[in-house]
Amino acid sequence: MEKKIKSYKKIYRKALEKAGLGDIDAKVEAFAARLSEMYASDNFKKHNVYPSTSTPHVYAVIAMCLELKEFGFSGSEIMDIVNSGFEAGRAFFNVIIAIINTLPNSFDIARKWNIGDHEKRVTDGSITYAYFNVTRDKVEYSISKCMYVEMFETYGIRPLCKIFCNTDTRAYSGLTRHVKFIRHSDLSDGPACYDEVIRKC
Repeated sequence: MEKKIKSYKKIYRKALEKAGLGDIDAKVEAFAARLSEMYASDNFKKHNVYPSTSTPHVYAVIAMCLELKEFGFSGSEIMDIVNSGFEAGRAFFNVIIAIINTLPNSFDIARKWNIGDHEKRVTDGSITYAYFNVTRDKVEYSISKCMYVEMFETYGIRPLCKIFCNTDTRAYSGLTRHVKFIRHSDLSDGPACYDEVIRKC
């Protein structure tokens, strides 16, 4: 875990620098101390049992949110600051999405992603689906329970799980030629995560 903490310290430092905060060294060390305690907690042991979910990563983001919350930032400000720390790591993913967007079968790729992810999540119990319906031209699902949200809820910051909820929104924003993505609601601030992924002709 020391290696992971060291890696996340660098990400958190970048986020603080972009936010223009002072006394960064002390803030980064406070974050590292909090994350180390969280990794050693019973909560982490309880949550770190889902192969399809990187619990160390989720906990690192939670620790960042908790630290930033103590500085008096609003929820939207916290999400912006945390996301800024991960921008470099998302660059490669954005390139892949851009390439897939040029392909005529981009919807079929997205459809396959959803089917595979659903299978993994159901197998390990990290996500509970009210339903998951797939046709040739549409994927529609409703999620009633998600361990990402549960982890954030454990630390009293459920709404900030939107950092992860918005991962799909960011990905599909780059797949616009043949894919239409509709998010009706998510579990960070709603009763369910209800999405539609539709083929565009």
